[in-house]
Amino acid sequence: MSRRCELTGKAVQTGNLVSHSNRKTRTRFLPNLCNVTLISDALGRSVRLRVSAHALRSVEHRGGLDAFLLKAREEELSQNVKVLRREIIKKQAEAQAA
Repeated sequence: MSRRCELTGKAVQTGNLVSHSNRKTRTRFLPNLCNVTLISDALGRSVRLRVSAHALRSVEHRGGLDAFLLKAREEELSQNVKVLRREIIKKQAEAQAA
């Protein structure tokens, strides 16, 4: 399982820890990933995802998982979430047609 947020694509970054004497030590900065269960209103079911804490706040700010996925760029999403996004779009199109 990669250390990557399924919603935003945030991943491990590398850089230097710089000491007071200006010595540089290579390090990895890991994203703050949380296993969460989010509820999709359109599909009427819950979805387990591994997302960063920042993405979780963004989901709440935009008004839920459905609203977040409809606004998100498809390049950032994981394969599972892309499928979920297409299902939500399809379900909302059916609801508008009816």
